[in-house]
Amino acid sequence: MSGALPRSCDVAIVGAGAAGLATAIFTRRHNRSISVVLLERASRPGAKILVSGGARCNVTNAAVTERDFWGGPRPIVRRVLRAFPVSETVAFFRDIGVRLHEEADGKLFPDSNRARDVLDALLRESAASGATLVSGCLVGAVQQSSRGFRVVTSGGEIEAGAVVLAAGGQSLPKSGSDGSGFTLARQLGHTIVPPTPALAPLLLDPDDGMHRALSGVSQHVELALRVDGAIAIRLEGSLLWTHFGISGPVALNLSRHWLRARLEGRTVAVTANFRPGHGFEEIDRGWQALARTRPRTSVQTALAATLPASVAASLLRSVGIDGGAVLAHLGRDERRRLSRALNEWPLRVIDSRGYTYAEATAGGVPLTEIDAATMASRVCPGLTIVGEVLDVDGRIGGFNFQWAWSSGFVAGLALSERNIARVEGLP
Repeated sequence: MSGALPRSCDVAIVGAGAAGLATAIFTRRHNRSISVVLLERASRPGAKILVSGGARCNVTNAAVTERDFWGGPRPIVRRVLRAFPVSETVAFFRDIGVRLHEEADGKLFPDSNRARDVLDALLRESAASGATLVSGCLVGAVQQSSRGFRVVTSGGEIEAGAVVLAAGGQSLPKSGSDGSGFTLARQLGHTIVPPTPALAPLLLDPDDGMHRALSGVSQHVELALRVDGAIAIRLEGSLLWTHFGISGPVALNLSRHWLRARLEGRTVAVTANFRPGHGFEEIDRGWQALARTRPRTSVQTALAATLPASVAASLLRSVGIDGGAVLAHLGRDERRRLSRALNEWPLRVIDSRGYTYAEATAGGVPLTEIDAATMASRVCPGLTIVGEVLDVDGRIGGFNFQWAWSSGFVAGLALSERNIARVEGLP
């Protein structure tokens, strides 16, 4: 799939991941007269696509709105998403030979359940559209020139009438996302919202042994993040206890909020509500009612009716309550202590597992520095920015891929209509 580095092109796209491939495909689909070159640092492009969704690739979600994203202003996110919605994403992948099916929480996967099929289809379509892919080509600098841009790479220099930054963020650095897109954006005059990992597992204080004892157990919870003592956000979903702390969708979604609050020097704390949607008083009244109707039931049995048995046993040990005691003998102080534990169990988060395990990056080029109608830079004429380089990160479930497809479509359509300075025929 890789070609030689040409001396010039109309559009040079830095990065051949999801957003870069989408931009190349849609640019060429709408205007075959524009020459497009994809510059990919890895010898084999699309590593992040291959590992996503447990190597199945969660291509998008059945329902995607701006409310599924954090980072930049939501009206800007909404405009980009509406330009290329889920229905068109599904049709696009069907057209290139990848049919999708829906699973839990609206996640859309390829019918083959193979991420490789998604990547191969994108690479085939990119080649069929006439875009040139140059892999193993590290971009070290992008400089404005009289003809547009001079792109300095490990394989030489290329002149381009326009440049698209699609180099990703910093998540999963082995895939090639090492933050170089941020460096290039800075070189061209953009500011960068300081990045942090997003969708990353969270580490708990090793002195709190509960998570190690429960490693591998999954349960439905509501997590609350307190910032400087006030509730900043509540998220509900599946939590997975691990030997290092917590993972699962709800923990991954919370990670960016915890990390960004810490980056700002705020005081942060996380609690888990094991009875999502129920407050302390409601939980306590529930115990009182149960004690009246089933007084001979043991505390452990009653608790295990709503929690995994191992979690129930661990929680009772942690609050010092005998699980064998019957509800009729559970004193007021013990009952309220248990209710408080169920409603606000402290999770002493000390860090995340970092970019190595993060599925996305929070932070990047502010959305206010790009034109949502074209993805063009408001700072550097001729520059376009798409995908994870921008300060947008979605929750888990295919939303970040949808941002890649939508931003790539908007960019590609705009580039196809733009009067790009021709740079062929260099002396």
